[in-house]
Amino acid sequence: MNDSSWGAPPSPEYWGTPEGPSQGAFPAGPAYDAYDAGPPVSRTQQMPVLPDAGSGAEDRERDLGAALPGGPDFRDETPQEPMASPPPVPPVPAQPEKKKAGRDLRAAIGVGVGLGVVILASLFIVKAVFVGVIAVAVVVGLWELTSRLEERKQIKAPLVPLAVGGAAMVVAGYVSGAEGAWVAMALTSLSVLVWRMTEPPENYLRDVTAGVFAAFYVPFLATFVAMLLTADDGPWRVFVFLLLTVVSDTGAYAVGWRFGKHKLAPRISPGKTREGLFGAVSFAMVAGALCMQFLIDDGTWWQGLLLGLAVACSATLGDLGESMIKRDLGIKDMGTLLPGHGGIMDRLDSLLPTAPVVWLLLAVFVGTA
Repeated sequence: MNDSSWGAPPSPEYWGTPEGPSQGAFPAGPAYDAYDAGPPVSRTQQMPVLPDAGSGAEDRERDLGAALPGGPDFRDETPQEPMASPPPVPPVPAQPEKKKAGRDLRAAIGVGVGLGVVILASLFIVKAVFVGVIAVAVVVGLWELTSRLEERKQIKAPLVPLAVGGAAMVVAGYVSGAEGAWVAMALTSLSVLVWRMTEPPENYLRDVTAGVFAAFYVPFLATFVAMLLTADDGPWRVFVFLLLTVVSDTGAYAVGWRFGKHKLAPRISPGKTREGLFGAVSFAMVAGALCMQFLIDDGTWWQGLLLGLAVACSATLGDLGESMIKRDLGIKDMGTLLPGHGGIMDRLDSLLPTAPVVWLLLAVFVGTA
């Protein structure tokens, strides 16, 4: 084919030539026959009538202009009335979070009252029984401390020589005073070194160091309580020592819980505040003045003020000291024997460092007899 054949119908020969299909290319049948025999049909089909595209485009532009911000192409020419803004919602005042006590107060009060009855009954009835109570508390405290050291740090401080030597230390302090306590402390430390030799030498220095520390921290400091008992008014001296420590802790808790805002030692004990320390000092000084004036022979009120101040400081430092130990061990309490309190060591933390302070100040103020 050449270019001139585009304007004319193909010749009959075209259908039989290689340039077009042959006669046999179309199958025979009614559809083909009707097409071939009928009148000529126009191959041009009339397109359906469509709506005006311009009006639809304008509608879409108006819709887009109403929905989208922009230039003139999307701006609705019909002014729209501004929608009325909803009425402002008044802000809800934040409710102050109520402070919660960290422990079960009912259990803590019940256990505290029970312990107080046992201690006071043994203290004012038979002194020897009270010395036995101190020895039992020392042994249980040593067991809690050495158990936590082994669990958390794999430090094996030998419990057997510590328990035997600790109980003997308390008795020696009651019978022979400070000299007996020092001798028992030295023998207990020596027994710890020898007992540890029965095991492999790995970590020997670490274990015996922890053992000597435990012997000093628990039984030796507790010996001063037994030494307070040896005076003529010994039961009242021990009672004043216990009362001032409890009053100091109570004042710190009450004032700190109600007014505490400024942290005292956040890295050691986040719950303690400066306001709590002020409460401890205030409560202890008032209680100390009353106790020295009315309970201790030859005592005066101003001595009680100094005694209460010293007790508040030593009790707070003792509490912080054990908090430091527990943070190093990664624990909250030393034990679970006392519901609402934790373990025995969690109750001895303030008493242990306070005992030598009270013993010393009373010896200076009114003597040891």
